[in-house]
Amino acid sequence: MAHSGKSAFEEVNEKVSQAGEILGIKPGVISALKSCEREVTISIPLRRGSDVEVLTGYRVQHSNARGPRKGGIRFHQNVDLDEVRALASLMTWKTALIDVPFGGAKGGVAVDASKLSSIEKEEIVRRWTRSLVHVLGHHRDIPAPDMGTDAKTMAWLMDEFHRLEGFQPACVTGKPVELFGAPGREEATGRGVARIAAATLEEHGVNVKGATVVVQGFGNVGRYAALVCHELGMKVIAVSDLTGGITNPNGIDIAAIFSHPTLETVQSEERINAGELLEIKCDVLIPAALGGVITESNCGKINAGFIIEGANQPLTIAADLELRGQGVVIVPDILANSGGVMGSYFEWTQNIQEFSWPIEKFRSELDARMELAFSIVHRVSKKYSVDLRTAAFIVSVDRVAKAFELRGSLV
Repeated sequence: MAHSGKSAFEEVNEKVSQAGEILGIKPGVISALKSCEREVTISIPLRRGSDVEVLTGYRVQHSNARGPRKGGIRFHQNVDLDEVRALASLMTWKTALIDVPFGGAKGGVAVDASKLSSIEKEEIVRRWTRSLVHVLGHHRDIPAPDMGTDAKTMAWLMDEFHRLEGFQPACVTGKPVELFGAPGREEATGRGVARIAAATLEEHGVNVKGATVVVQGFGNVGRYAALVCHELGMKVIAVSDLTGGITNPNGIDIAAIFSHPTLETVQSEERINAGELLEIKCDVLIPAALGGVITESNCGKINAGFIIEGANQPLTIAADLELRGQGVVIVPDILANSGGVMGSYFEWTQNIQEFSWPIEKFRSELDARMELAFSIVHRVSKKYSVDLRTAAFIVSVDRVAKAFELRGSLV
């Protein structure tokens, strides 16, 4: 996730510093809020044929000022400590922004998930859990799925944790529904993205029905974002994944292609590549794949009025600045894709109470809380005359700084 000469972690901290200055927070407190509380690097020997390959795994805990740390675990060949730090920090600001009682964490293993067998994947996540069990737990640090991991991976993680610590289903979220997961959790990130897209259009006087949407990425987030946009009456005119993209100016029937594992198997007249997809004229562009896809080199070709960040850090700082200068409204990742951690909070709560909600309650709670967070960010953006990303950081940095100071041990 290399950006404009700065590391991903430095980019996040730049926003934290800026919010701290606007709020008049003491420099020492801001330094504390920019630092990660704990970073653990582990080696994971993996049996490969008759030999062993040693992988590197990470867990970074950024802050517990507002509750136990929370954050996904990703399996990707480019995972490194800086990326995990940046994502752990983003989780702190994301959980504060939507006002759930968590701090931020993130985990990862540097491995190409697409080349792992199911048994290898299970071995890696169990070893990762055993090595980190002393820093995990439902009141310490709660992992969840991310890139390269899924509900099945979380079931193995929970099972390993149970072997060591006894029955505690709240030790991890994003589990299969049949194994203490919550109906609604899997769709929560994408659903939140779509609800935020609709709220943004309404806020700017654009009709939601018939608004054109382009979604980059057809994994968990992009798939559900496209489906819920479609259900809300928007017209999804293009989607893409690693295998390429499809486009239809009259709108794609997302429900009909939803269950395809990749878009490669979808019959389509018009196929495009993911780069071209970003340049299609539309009302709403949802980058929901990797970070750093919209940069100085391609942002001049973006042809959307609104960008709703489904992925983490899909825009570089330079691209963000240039697009805002052209009048594009950008809804930042820490607001737009926070439905995932909101959904995880609902699952965690149900696990602790050992009581499950019907999916209708899950969805209506999610929608209401996402819309509340959206309206608070909008209000703060007007109050300080700043863009939505800066406003989101002002809200969250203010909340974390207050919690940090109220705890009293340092300040």
